[in-house]
Amino acid sequence: MGSVLSFPGVDPLDAAVGARLKRWREARGMALDDLAPVLHMSPEQARRVEAGRGHLTSAQLGAATSALRLPLWALVSDTRAY
Repeated sequence: MGSVLSFPGVDPLDAAVGARLKRWREARGMALDDLAPVLHMSPEQARRVEAGRGHLTSAQLGAATSALRLPLWALVSDTRAY
């Protein structure tokens, strides 16, 4: 991704996953400070992920879906996988 004035670009896929993560986390009533350690990151890194300026690995996606009691598709798509 390109950058403007030294700000990193936003990957649209990361932005979509971050928005879904935030939406589900809030719907489940989980604080960001409680989810961050599950993802092996600081709360600030988790905020960047939710803002679309960070990337989750497949292991972190799995940890997030497990902590939020979600199927994997819930973070990677708005369409049910079944």
